[in-house]
Amino acid sequence: MATEYLDELETRDPAQREHALMQKLPKLIAVARLGAGWQAQLQQVSAGEINSRAALAQLPVTRKSALKDLQSAAPPFGGLTATETRRLRHLFMSPGPIFDPEGPGDDWWRYARPLFALGLREGHIIQNCFSYHFTPAAFMVEGGALQLGCPVIPAGIGQTEMQVQAIASLRPQAYTGTPSFLKIIIEKAHELGTDISSMQKALVGAEALPPSLRKWLQENGVPQVLQTYGSADVGNIAYETMTDGEIHPGMMLDEDILLEIVRPGTGDPVAEGEVGEVVVTAFNPDYPLIRFATGDLSAVLPGISPCGRTNTRIKGWMGRADQTTKVRAMFVHPSQVADIARRHPAIKRARLVISGEMANDVMTLMCEVDDPAAGAALSTEIVASIRDVTKLRGEVQLLQPGTLPNDGKVIEDARKYE
Repeated sequence: MATEYLDELETRDPAQREHALMQKLPKLIAVARLGAGWQAQLQQVSAGEINSRAALAQLPVTRKSALKDLQSAAPPFGGLTATETRRLRHLFMSPGPIFDPEGPGDDWWRYARPLFALGLREGHIIQNCFSYHFTPAAFMVEGGALQLGCPVIPAGIGQTEMQVQAIASLRPQAYTGTPSFLKIIIEKAHELGTDISSMQKALVGAEALPPSLRKWLQENGVPQVLQTYGSADVGNIAYETMTDGEIHPGMMLDEDILLEIVRPGTGDPVAEGEVGEVVVTAFNPDYPLIRFATGDLSAVLPGISPCGRTNTRIKGWMGRADQTTKVRAMFVHPSQVADIARRHPAIKRARLVISGEMANDVMTLMCEVDDPAAGAALSTEIVASIRDVTKLRGEVQLLQPGTLPNDGKVIEDARKYE
């Protein structure tokens, strides 16, 4: 099957890729320690010893939710950058506020791969409808487009009639932006009776792409619609691929990202295929994020993509990992559920279900164990641990392994609010 790739890295033997990533890890740790924030976290770590996934898994997780506090304590970037602020190219401000740097390198956000996978080549014109206001999404596209030699129309968001006019006049081959705004542009073009048929491709992100919306876009003039998954901190993490217009399952991991899927509330990697929180290590010399927890749920999709790229695939965005819930005026965190499970090695997997009605909550820890029928003593011990860790009363239900859904939920709020 004839398929084009951006470079030979995309079709490496997986073992060769893994070896290369492990070789790069010690260097990344050494670079990270140039930042005062990383020095504080990694002061007891020998960079040369972090050369395997097992060693990496012993390092602390840095959560996206913690960036605001880290940056407030050590402005502007929490001491997590290895390049001086005066030598950066852009300084961005996302809601929170959370501040994000962009360094001086080419395709700093690694966006050339998803653009290339969409079929864009030198000379193709892109109408870029990501926001140019304070946030980095538009500049992610700009960097990848420059790498490929694709001119960009810096359209941004809003001004729908001008968007339609630009497409009709400048004839771009591709749209980049949110899928919902693309729908608005198409509807406005239909209303105005304007030909925007040059735009046959779209690379969308920053919000969910339901199958119904993708189908609508395809049926209304944009047959090739691929989505990316990333963040303002990391840039491109993964992207969809296709062959001859057929979109393949899952999303392809970027070549400069090391992925872990961990149990929510912990830094513990889960088995392949199990849903958990997306944790990435980004090999970025300016902003070397190490075990950065995105707060998103996903899972590894086994096997090699039909497109021929050999990197790991994830199933895409599957929800949020932060399931913190208030019970009887107290917060219960996923990390507390993990703490309880760690105290009892017999527990394979656990999920805390909160049921009943508000002000009359019932907490039940559902635990998968090898022999539920013989667990009376174990149940008593777990009940005591629930009380000790959460300071709340809770019940226990022992289940056969494989009973709990594979959806990444550690805390399920099943209360009735009406």
